[in-house]
Amino acid sequence: MHAIKLVAFIANPNPQVRLAAAENLVPYSTTEPAIFKTEQLKPIKHLKLLIRDHPVSENQKIAEHVLTILINLSGDPDVLKDVAADEKFLGVVLDHIVGQEEPNANLLAMLLANMAKWDGFKTILGRRQPAPEALGSDDSLMNQLMDLFVKGQGGMFNKKADFDYLAYVFADLAKHNEVRDYFVKAQEYDGVIPLTKILVFTEHKSEVRRKGVASTIKNVAFDVASHPFLMSEECINVLPYVLLPITGSEEYDVEDTMDMLPDLQLLSPDKRRDPDKNNVRTHVETLTLLATTRQGRELLRKVKVYPIIRETHLRVDDEAVREACERLVQLLMREEEVGEQDAQTSSKVREIVDEDDEIVEV
Repeated sequence: MHAIKLVAFIANPNPQVRLAAAENLVPYSTTEPAIFKTEQLKPIKHLKLLIRDHPVSENQKIAEHVLTILINLSGDPDVLKDVAADEKFLGVVLDHIVGQEEPNANLLAMLLANMAKWDGFKTILGRRQPAPEALGSDDSLMNQLMDLFVKGQGGMFNKKADFDYLAYVFADLAKHNEVRDYFVKAQEYDGVIPLTKILVFTEHKSEVRRKGVASTIKNVAFDVASHPFLMSEECINVLPYVLLPITGSEEYDVEDTMDMLPDLQLLSPDKRRDPDKNNVRTHVETLTLLATTRQGRELLRKVKVYPIIRETHLRVDDEAVREACERLVQLLMREEEVGEQDAQTSSKVREIVDEDDEIVEV
């Protein structure tokens, strides 16, 4: 059957026909995405309707295929806006993802990760819905997603989900100033600063978690005003979690080692850097952002970040990582100029460090 005709069957009243159509359309979502954009995106509207009610196992399978299709299609700007700007559809996605028995929770997280690339998605910060009692959250959607990510790792909240892709949601949301503010302020319902909940995942076994959390930290670090809180040991204490993933088992001079952060002084002989070179570069760029103020540069010098960056530059065989290390070293090793304003340095750093961005496909 021709693909364009197959699309019409997703609106068929017979659930078995819809299931067959959705299953067969999955490959076309990557090879012929244009067939879903006919009649002013009418197929997309039909696909979104199929997510709404799936307590029956047959409908769950339809929802699985439909979500896969929408994840793949949401790389298209027109589809992305249609999906992400649909308040009712977003409400359905968010209502389903917090369900403890939701079978498609990971796919919903992946779809949210792509939806978060639409700038208007940041309004989720003010969104509210009742939270499941088992989640232990309040009615803030941001707090619910944060708790899903933390408490739901490895199937601990929902046996069929790990919620790893929510890390990408946080990374994209952290591009917006108001959301950066959320990440660095304690929440009333538990008194905890959201960013501190996810720092531990910079060395998690999941590549997706490590990547998303690294990018979230980096994007939050674009807010220079938050740097004192980010680097304070009494507040967020971000430095150990940024430095550990880029630190290997190398030995350093005794004097350098004694001045390093305590977490970096007694590493095991089998300590390894993050195997993902992009993550290493992201963490180095975070340090570069934290070096935009004189206070930040002096702290990085004090805790001997330079020797760690020197070894990273030497041992990671990647041109982008080396360039990132060289830019940071230039900031750390330069003479401080009298009268130079932090804003000048910050502007220069922003020109060479980009906010992280990633589109998910299944």
